[in-house]
Order: sequence, then C-alpha cells, then structure tokens
Amino acid sequence: MLPYFAIEQIALGPLTIHVWGLMVALGLLAGASSAAALARRRNLDPKIVWDATVWIMLGAFVAARLFHVMFYEPAFFFSHPGEIIAIWKGGLSLTGGLIGAVVVGVWFLRKRRVDLLAYADVLAFGLPLGTFIGRIGCFLAHLHPGKPTNFFLGVLYPDGVVRHDLGLYLSLDGLFLFLVFLVILRRRPPTGSFIIGYLLWYGLSRFLLDFLRATDGAIVDARYVGLTPAQYFSMLLFGAGLVALWKKRATWYGRSPSI
Repeated sequence: MLPYFAIEQIALGPLTIHVWGLMVALGLLAGASSAAALARRRNLDPKIVWDATVWIMLGAFVAARLFHVMFYEPAFFFSHPGEIIAIWKGGLSLTGGLIGAVVVGVWFLRKRRVDLLAYADVLAFGLPLGTFIGRIGCFLAHLHPGKPTNFFLGVLYPDGVVRHDLGLYLSLDGLFLFLVFLVILRRRPPTGSFIIGYLLWYGLSRFLLDFLRATDGAIVDARYVGLTPAQYFSMLLFGAGLVALWKKRATWYGRSPSI
C-alpha cells in the first residue's frame, strides 16, 4: 500500500507552476528527444521530428480537450462553457490526444513529402517515454482514482479507502513499453515495428486498465454500455495493430532490418 501524497502546484515567488502541466511538457520534450535521437540513428532528419512534434502537440492538445469535453463531461461543460479553456484544471484525454496527433502528424509529414512510415515509426518510439513522464503528473494530482483494492500498489486515499490509482499504472505502463522498445531497438527492427508495438500494447493494456477505474462515487469516468470512451478507442487501436502486423509480416521476410 502506498501513502497518499498530492503535489498539484509549485510556487516560485509570484509564479505558480501546475505540476500536471509541467510533467506533460517534460514528457513531450523527452519523447521528442528520444524520437529525434532514433531519427539520427536511422539517417532521418531530426529537425523534421522536432517540427512535427510542435504541430502534433498543438493538434493533440486541442483534440484531447475536445474529446474530454464531448465524451467524459458533456453535461458539465454544456452548463459551464467558460470552463472548456481551463485546461490547467486537468481534463485532457490521451485518447483524444492520440487522434489529434495522428491526424496532424500525417498531414504534416505528407506536406513535407517525406517517408511517412519511417518518421511515424520514430515518433511512435518516443510515445511510451512521454506517457511515462506525463502520467506522473496525473498520479501526483490523483486525477484518476480507481476501485478499492488490496493490491500492494494501491494508494490509501484521505477517505481511508485504498484504491487503484490509474495515473500510476498508466505511467508504469508507459515505462514498461519504452524499456521493451529499447530491447527491440538493439535487434535492429524493421521500420514499422514501433508503430505496431504501440498499437498492440497500448490498445490492450489501456482496455484492461480502464476496468479498474472508480465506479463508487469518486471521480467516476463516463461509460457507454459499460465501457469508457478510451476502451472503445483501445479496441480500434488493437485491431489496427493486428491488421498492420498481418499486412507487414510478408514484407519483413527477407528484408534488411532498420538500424
């Protein structure tokens, strides 16, 4: 059992830093840095990775907020429209962020007339590291309390109930996948491996982890026919990963691996 501690803000004189936003920013920086490093290793242009990251970040933030507003708390934001822009209070959906990132990323890479698959693969490589760091902010603010539990990683909340904390679990999930990616990298995987790996792992793990989200009066996520919006999207991700793996398997045989 882990003790409950919350760090939501850091005061530096007149400046107040929101820890959640800080960790998201650090996650973006770390993920982009690792992607740019892999781009150099694969003889791709790291500047394109950084430029793509800026556009992807903008698209992801807008889509992440809109997805949360429309699918998680539509009634609240309908009656409090001014709160839609208050992203410093939390309320960004990684699911929506991924949708925005993909749409904007594909648009940007096509506009630059570069190898879409090659650059998308190095960007996918950095995603788990960014998730690991960014989700630490969710954990420190305890934005995603889960069901009561006796699990050793459960957090003792102020109400005396030990709960799963999805911010912690999703952070560890990102760390695990990034470590797996590092192991895969040493084996010189073919281009597309990190995209497929992310689709399959994140799709499956997020679908399963969302069953642990609170349903008993804590911060309860919206559900549609018993599943969260993220779970429906996770099924699509996992399915896309299976299709991509099926289509790629033949082209990988007899092909020289990427660096």
